[in-house]
Amino acid sequence: MRYAVNLVMAIGLAAALLLPASEARSVSLIRDAEIEWVIRDWSEPIFRAAGLNPDAITVHLVDDRSLNAFVAGGQRIFINTGLLQRVRTPNELIGVIAHETGHIAGGHLARFHDATKNATATSILGMVLGAAAMIAGAPQAAGAALLGSQQIAQRSFLQFTRTQESSADQAAATYLQDTGQSVQGLVDFLEVLGDQEALLSSRQDPYVRTHPLSRERVSALQNRAARQAQVRPDSATDKLHLALIQAKLDGYLNGLQATLRKWPESDTSLPARYARAFAYYRTADMSRALPLVDSLIAEQPDYAFFHELKGQILLESGRVEESIPPYRDAVRLAPQESLLQTGLAQALLATENPAHLAEAEQALNSSLRQDPDSPNAWRQLAIAEGRSGDLGQSALANAEYFFRTGNYRDAYGQAQRAARMIPAGAPGQVRATDIEAEAKRLLEEQQQKRR
Repeated sequence: MRYAVNLVMAIGLAAALLLPASEARSVSLIRDAEIEWVIRDWSEPIFRAAGLNPDAITVHLVDDRSLNAFVAGGQRIFINTGLLQRVRTPNELIGVIAHETGHIAGGHLARFHDATKNATATSILGMVLGAAAMIAGAPQAAGAALLGSQQIAQRSFLQFTRTQESSADQAAATYLQDTGQSVQGLVDFLEVLGDQEALLSSRQDPYVRTHPLSRERVSALQNRAARQAQVRPDSATDKLHLALIQAKLDGYLNGLQATLRKWPESDTSLPARYARAFAYYRTADMSRALPLVDSLIAEQPDYAFFHELKGQILLESGRVEESIPPYRDAVRLAPQESLLQTGLAQALLATENPAHLAEAEQALNSSLRQDPDSPNAWRQLAIAEGRSGDLGQSALANAEYFFRTGNYRDAYGQAQRAARMIPAGAPGQVRATDIEAEAKRLLEEQQQKRR
């Protein structure tokens, strides 16, 4: 049995991101507690400076090696793993986030928001990828990705004008200045992209095509940067956090040999050991991965995500009971991270020990209070409720899971079952009837689109 991994892959979407149809590939969303924590920490001051509610904005991670970030579906920012791996400083990444925030605050995708305001992140990604494939001249890939949403005009997807780009630039500069951060990171990022304008379109990063560049844009930002009197430089802690998430992505996504070339055994730095630990874990070489993680914990015992990785390695090595203490340590050190709560619950449930059920349910309920849209947490709660004998609540949790993964037929069936089993008028029964009605409506919409 394979358990949840640190980087959790969401539903895959077969689509092409600005690629010819022959190069279409699977693109997915991923979840990771550490990366989300770092990005949230850096983003929230920017969102507040823009007059936006940080709790209303969701940042999604896209498993794609190309350099790209975009806004879609209202207050949602999508960031490719390729961009995270290639930015050189925290200030560059914060500058990109500030720019995308400028698009949100400026309402530059209002029509797209109206078309997708009730869509899930995965369905939005499918629509965006399908439109991107059309723009790139790959209509077959587009048809696969759009999933019945061809009625949305392709110009509504990620096609910002130079005027909108300049507006987002200047808004970003204001947000950065208001938070005491340098505008130079955004300038540096755009200058790197400027070198790509001479490349053939098939070789350009998607960011260049969806965010048109101009010399005037960069010059205007350079002027803003030059006029900044005082800025707060990237802290040593922020630099370390960027290095750690880049090392994690390298080790998890790039394969063992590529990781060892970039982070050789001779490199004993914290990020290098972290990258190798993930690379060895991914090749199931736990005998090499575990000592590396132990060395990381010994050096920084209060860093929750090192404990999370240890718990994960022990769990997947079949040492289930041993995995629980490090997961507990991770939750103790970062109780606000819902994914850590879910990871602990999975380890507890994997023991199949009834004595752990109450703790697992408590962890899952805490996770869902923080992140009610997490399909995996709902799936685990369905298992826990079923084992505790509450079949009505188990059916309701399954209905939540299926609804959030877009399986409206099974969501409808599980919601009907929950509504029958939970006492009338109870909150769970009311929620079950709500899911039943909404799933039925969405199923009918899908059937109409097929006609």
